[in-house]
Amino acid sequence: MQKPNNRLAGQTCIVTGASSGIGEAVATAIGLDGANVVVNYNSHPEIAEEIAHKISINNLCGDAIAIQCDVSKEDQVQAMFKQTINHFGTVDICIPNAGLQKDATLHEMSLADWQLVIDVNLTGQFLCAREAIREFLRRGIRPEISKSIGKIIHMSSVHQIIPWAGHANYAASKGAIVMLMESICQEYAPQKVRCNSIAPGAIKTPINKPAWETPEALTELNKLIPYKRIGVPEDIGSAAAWLASDESEYINGTTIFVDGGMTCYPGFTTNG
Repeated sequence: MQKPNNRLAGQTCIVTGASSGIGEAVATAIGLDGANVVVNYNSHPEIAEEIAHKISINNLCGDAIAIQCDVSKEDQVQAMFKQTINHFGTVDICIPNAGLQKDATLHEMSLADWQLVIDVNLTGQFLCAREAIREFLRRGIRPEISKSIGKIIHMSSVHQIIPWAGHANYAASKGAIVMLMESICQEYAPQKVRCNSIAPGAIKTPINKPAWETPEALTELNKLIPYKRIGVPEDIGSAAAWLASDESEYINGTTIFVDGGMTCYPGFTTNG
């Protein structure tokens, strides 16, 4: 586990979809780095409140609160940012992590399932990034806090570049995040906004439990991972905390793949 430090002391971070899995690990890691943390959730407030409480106990510099918000709804995203600013004063880091899957073969996929995934996975990231940038520009740079005016870390997936049959809506949403992130960088880097993405590979979370819960399934999964181990949420949390800090200040407009080498296509180790 990451050791507590204060790389992000004095800053406030919103992590969406932070009540489980990768989002929980990211929120925890950001808190261990000293930032105030907003644990966003859509349902199950008791879980989010418990996570916020745990972060607050271990956070030597900041605090954590839970805020409900459906990130696909513009008014709710705006209300979440307003509540955060009222409570903590500003937002320095935004990590749009909330996402979901509604899997089906393309010819059997309903428009509702296509739209839901796009609304949450892509539109939700746009809405959060837009509100973050508005707050960064309103507040201005605080050089005593960070060299950047603000940081956005989109949560993508290896499926932004690896096609995924039976998951066209999910893969399309993640592929689009690349252009959203890079366009934000191109447009706002002159104002000292840093915008990057993290692309997890196979991570041990409830959403993909069938892929790792039995030894047989895990053996098959590891065939796709040159490093021969499934990732854990803390792998993503550590990357996010570093990417949010000034240690990565010159990294902008790029995707960091945290995947054990999955995007190196291990199926071609014997000439395919």
